[in-house]
Amino acid sequence: MNEIRYHRRTYTMGPTPIQKLERLSEALGGPSIWIKRDDLLGLTAGGNKTRKLEYLVSDAIRQGADTLITCGAVQSNHCRLTLAAAVREGLRCQLVLSKPELGEHDPLASGNHLLFHLMGVEKIELVPADADLQVAMENLSQAAEKEGRKPYIIPLGGSNQIGSLGYMACADEIEQQAMADGTPFDFVVTGTGSGGTQAGLVAGFLARQSNTKVIGINVSGTREGKETQVRDLLYRTAALTGLQGKIPDDAVRCDDQYVGAGYAIPTEEMVEAVKLVARTEGILLDPVYTGKAMAGLIGKIRKGELTREDRVLFLHTGGTPALYTAPQLFLSHQ
Repeated sequence: MNEIRYHRRTYTMGPTPIQKLERLSEALGGPSIWIKRDDLLGLTAGGNKTRKLEYLVSDAIRQGADTLITCGAVQSNHCRLTLAAAVREGLRCQLVLSKPELGEHDPLASGNHLLFHLMGVEKIELVPADADLQVAMENLSQAAEKEGRKPYIIPLGGSNQIGSLGYMACADEIEQQAMADGTPFDFVVTGTGSGGTQAGLVAGFLARQSNTKVIGINVSGTREGKETQVRDLLYRTAALTGLQGKIPDDAVRCDDQYVGAGYAIPTEEMVEAVKLVARTEGILLDPVYTGKAMAGLIGKIRKGELTREDRVLFLHTGGTPALYTAPQLFLSHQ
């Protein structure tokens, strides 16, 4: 058995809360909806990457690393949280950031970009939107090694079999909370980008022999491509943890109907979803991940794909700093 699954840093004290969204459920007239507040996880400004980093940073420390290197978009939540973990552990952090597909990069931008500098990022390598991020990270790693340092590369979104352990643990946490409250869930809905959150949740529910199904709402890519990506990561996570038994063919479900024109490109459905949740529950979503994921949940309810009898848990994966980078999306809509 691979012992890596038992090595973990702790960045959050206790489980994140689950709360029922009474007013949103009423407004939609569909299933009963709850929300898992992983936006309240314990690194700077919260978010789902914290759970992955508990395992990834533990692995880095065990290997003697002194520098974390990772990548993402210019407003990457994952990069913000990796940097926050590095600060917490006394490590250095270097970031590879890809320029936006549309528009220009603003070097004075707010949101996560501001937080990178506030927390003292050592280096930012800005690359074109179509650049190979892995190659760029390896170049930074080689340069650090020449300086006598020991870098540790964390993949995009923290999504490998080690990072996915964080959401296997989250699935277990959800099951324990559901049992304590007497509220088993039929579905968990989450935004799916790099795939580690969904793969970890599916692996965790399979390990518990739970009947809860995971629905991934794509924030990028096609349904077929994303399902292949998540399934591959699920198999690797299962191999790492010794998960026994056959993985059902329908274990991975992704929906690409709410991506719009592409990653981080706003949609009308996203704007509606962010405003509806803010005005019914006082909870902030973000325009890149949770806004589109909630748009998917709302769409599925309106299409009758989720019924009044279903019990649905929405996973809030954080990302709200990005909300403040695009006020025009919400100020121009009443």
